Amino acid sequence: ALQAEGFGVVTEINMQATFKNKLGIDYKPYKVLGACNPKLAHQALESDEDIGLLLPCNVAVYQGSDASTSVVSVIDPVQQLSVTGNDGIEPMAKEVKERLDRVLKALE
Repeated sequence: ALQAEGFGVVTEINMQATFKNKLGIDYKPYKVLGACNPKLAHQALESDEDIGLLLPCNVAVYQGSDASTSVVSVIDPVQQLSVTGNDGIEPMAKEVKERLDRVLKALE
């Protein structure tokens, strides 16, 4: 679904494995994916190079309340990028939000 909206996964953090390896704690399956739409990321960085601190968009994928369900949640890029105070990136942030909303809709 991410690929259909122009995103690639550039990072993947396996929280379950990290907690097990570093803390000896058993935790449910939980991954944080860093999703990046290169075209939109380029636009954002052209506007403000410090936006790189807020990239990529995080997507959490984890086991739901029972082992047979998965939950997918995404960061709200409009809210996340508003901390920059750069009103010029709002249209791009809204486009990213619309694309991520379509990703979630496709997974329903």
